[in-house]
Amino acid sequence: MKISVNTTIDSSAERVWQVITDFENCPNWIAGILSLEVLERPESGWIGFKWREKREMFGKEATETMWITDCVDGEYYQTRAENHGAVYVSKLMVQQQGEQTLLTMEFSGTSESFWVNLLSSVMSVFMKKSMIKMIAQDLADIKAYVEANAAK
Repeated sequence: MKISVNTTIDSSAERVWQVITDFENCPNWIAGILSLEVLERPESGWIGFKWREKREMFGKEATETMWITDCVDGEYYQTRAENHGAVYVSKLMVQQQGEQTLLTMEFSGTSESFWVNLLSSVMSVFMKKSMIKMIAQDLADIKAYVEANAAK
């Protein structure tokens, strides 16, 4: 499953980057995130930054441990999570477009398990629509927060 969702934000890419990398505070403006706990913080940069995130998914609480595997500061970061034989990779990107910023999230899910592959093929349409809706809501929450709160 591969998904890409984006939104345009009336702000600079620098400001959007500040917000999307303020991990400890993102539960304050992303409604779907119930809590976030930082597990590992690298001495420099973002690669290796690791956190546990609790969110509501499909009407239930779910906890995932994620870490940053790739990053170009000010442009994008890529995360990975593994759960019950599935591997999830997401990439959050900012791109300045005049006075606005295009914020894009790409998500892919693959499986290392026959049973997860079987379940995924049966549930893929439902899961894809739900994931698009969830990602779009996360981006809308980020957009609303950035546009309502000038750089400090």
